[in-house]
Amino acid sequence: MDSRRMCPHCRAFITDKDRICPYCNEKVGARAIDRRDPGSLLGGLIPHARFATTLLLTVNVGMYLLTVIYSMRSGNSSAFMNIDVRTLVYFGAIFPPALRLGQWWRLVTAGYLHGGLLHIGMNMWVLTMVSAQVEELYGAARMFVFYAIASVCGFYASSVIVGTVSVGASAGLTGLIGVMIAFGIHHRSAIGDAIKKQYLIWVGYILVSGFIISGVDNAAHVGGLVSGFALAYLTGAPGYRDAAWATFWKAAAVICILGTAFCFYEMYLSFSSFTQ
Repeated sequence: MDSRRMCPHCRAFITDKDRICPYCNEKVGARAIDRRDPGSLLGGLIPHARFATTLLLTVNVGMYLLTVIYSMRSGNSSAFMNIDVRTLVYFGAIFPPALRLGQWWRLVTAGYLHGGLLHIGMNMWVLTMVSAQVEELYGAARMFVFYAIASVCGFYASSVIVGTVSVGASAGLTGLIGVMIAFGIHHRSAIGDAIKKQYLIWVGYILVSGFIISGVDNAAHVGGLVSGFALAYLTGAPGYRDAAWATFWKAAAVICILGTAFCFYEMYLSFSSFTQ
């Protein structure tokens, strides 16, 4: 394979290993082919095949299959299409009496549960688009922090305002929609305006459907949307700051991951006590 390439400054031929041109002494960046994002190779399945987005998709689908199996074994023959409420409560749905007893871990686990095939299908479709876009712009660590906090805030709003059993990834997803609206506001250009308008239309559809379709938790949607927007707006647009800023978001993501794992552990302990 020919290892030669052209210096972008003086147009002389150099090798692909040169980082400083030996003819003009200017720095030379890596080739475009070396800077490409390997995730785009799977872009036909998930936009840019982002790691955190794929992980969220996997956990959500995995939890849905677990609840389907348990619901079927409990006698619900239509569990694949609609999971019974008792199963959802056992697996960590928002349940106000349980919250009043101190089971706050449900504010996290509820975001990974879904009530039926249509419910998870719609949410995972939105996840593959919005989450992947936020992850591409802000990075995996910052995206997951946005998602986790928006989901908790959304379900907290639901528990206070609605006070019924609630589940779904939509609280976190509307939070990511809020993040994209904040991005559009920060990015003062035609592209920013287009992104802002696009996601504001999404918000309109979501809120209107919440009033038309019974069982949709608009309180969780609004709570997630407002918290996601506020967090992204206050922390600023994506872009290079410094190493300390990147470390901060990585540390915050680790805390959110450990917190999520702890909540699932609490869910397991509660589930074991329920089913004994």
